[in-house]
Amino acid sequence: MNTPAHTHLMLVSEQAAPNLLPALDPAMKPKEAVLLVSQKMTARAQALQAVLQEAGIKTHTVSLPDEHDMAALESTFMDMATQREGQSIALNVTGGNKLMALAAQAVAQAAGWPAFYVDVDTDHVVWLDKTRPAQALTQQLRLRHYLRGYGATLTDGVDRPQPNPAWQTLMTDLVLNVGTLSEPIGQLNYLAQEAKSSLRAPLSVRQLDSRSLETLLRKFEQAQLLQVKGASLHFPSEAARAFANGGWIEHHVYQTVSQVTGPLAIRDKAANLQVQDISGQPNEMDVAFLARNRLFVIECKTARMDNPEDLKANDTLYKLSENCRRIGGLGTRGMLATYRPLREAELRLAKALHIEVVAGAALGRLDEKLKQWVNPKA
Repeated sequence: MNTPAHTHLMLVSEQAAPNLLPALDPAMKPKEAVLLVSQKMTARAQALQAVLQEAGIKTHTVSLPDEHDMAALESTFMDMATQREGQSIALNVTGGNKLMALAAQAVAQAAGWPAFYVDVDTDHVVWLDKTRPAQALTQQLRLRHYLRGYGATLTDGVDRPQPNPAWQTLMTDLVLNVGTLSEPIGQLNYLAQEAKSSLRAPLSVRQLDSRSLETLLRKFEQAQLLQVKGASLHFPSEAARAFANGGWIEHHVYQTVSQVTGPLAIRDKAANLQVQDISGQPNEMDVAFLARNRLFVIECKTARMDNPEDLKANDTLYKLSENCRRIGGLGTRGMLATYRPLREAELRLAKALHIEVVAGAALGRLDEKLKQWVNPKA
């Protein structure tokens, strides 16, 4: 095995994973990382530095005056080659723009530095001089490191506990009977939200007379998640109220992700994530996981989203798309898992925003949907 280079030269771009994977890999980990940074990538470089320094790697940045000027780029790289003559250096050409990569590779060839490219889909390093075989990476990024590489901070996030047998039975029933229960589910959502502070919610005359709501509430009562006392609804705990307030669909999604963790080579997963993005803005992610060195984010909804007078679906789709971009970079994938169907206009918007939608009865086939989403070419 080749001795790892003392220093990695990294071309900083929107994607952090291609620079982090080889730097954190035991077989390639350098003692120093030199970050080649254009002005617009300054924040990305700072985020990358934080992860590298936490891993015990010394960092140094080199500012690039104009990433679109080939002559200026070559001059900057040549100056660095002169200053570091005789040092053990390897160039990672995966990041940056094409001009940066071409200029850096030309100087690397002249200086005798080995250059490599990271294929994040296959977890291999490809050496460009062709004298070395492709090298498998063994480092597996965790959610915390991945998010920090994009300037986001994971402030909270825990694995979902397994529901007890009664909750599990109810959850299965809700998924299988999506058509008949969709209306009362919306009413229960409202009631559970109303009970957020007191664990109690009043029932209107109309709600008391609703047979479909009565049937649903009986199911939740049998699972010991609530009680109907006269004209009010009582929840025994905040956990029970949250489960009734749509938490059950998050449990279903997280359980399904757990079931396909092996087949999809999911490396890290979590639910109910609280994240601060690079600007300090707080964000919530219902379910998130890492696969193929990419972040996958799933938003779970049980509220009605198909009302043409309500822009809730549009708002949810736009927010999910924006959160994916800000928190995990351009490679992040988003999915909306919703109990209620979306209108055709919302489905077209989701497609335009590259958001996968799993709605209604399709929730019962979520495992197959996840496989198609994560490995579309499989």
